[in-house]
Amino acid sequence: MHKSSFNFFCYIDKLETTLINKLPKTTSVIYRNYKEDLNVNTILKIKKACKKRRLKFYLSNNIKLAIKLNLDGAYFPSFNKDLTFNSYSLKKNFELLGSAHNLREIRLKESQNINHIFISPLFSSQKNKKCLGIYKFLKLKNNSKRKIICLGGINSKNLRMTNFLKCDGVASISLFKE
Repeated sequence: MHKSSFNFFCYIDKLETTLINKLPKTTSVIYRNYKEDLNVNTILKIKKACKKRRLKFYLSNNIKLAIKLNLDGAYFPSFNKDLTFNSYSLKKNFELLGSAHNLREIRLKESQNINHIFISPLFSSQKNKKCLGIYKFLKLKNNSKRKIICLGGINSKNLRMTNFLKCDGVASISLFKE
């Protein structure tokens, strides 16, 4: 089994109370929906459901709103190259998460002061047939001192393989919906 400091991150794109109630206690929820405008009421409902289960809750790509709503942090996708949010004063436990696909993006996330870097895609999936694979992933992982999270194509069949990567956690969409 995973060590106790091992974290799971579950991506959601809408309020899914049933899913949130099924998540393991070491799971954090990231709300990421690029198809619709942000709805503050939905975000507050997700926050309430997460708080009830004592799960951390992060908002994707909107640090101002994450700070205003007193969330646990913000998530920055690889396409977000903005450095201006470094000027915000953040509460002590506010965490910044971000994804990267190559060494250049890892360096960018480091300059953004990201706490956890999600390196993806580790495995191929229905959505993305191209993947890093284990060796390229490890090469990228070893180029950063930040906490590294596995992302991409992770399901119940290949989850055990992530043990060998010595990462700080696993992020997935489909793993928790199986």
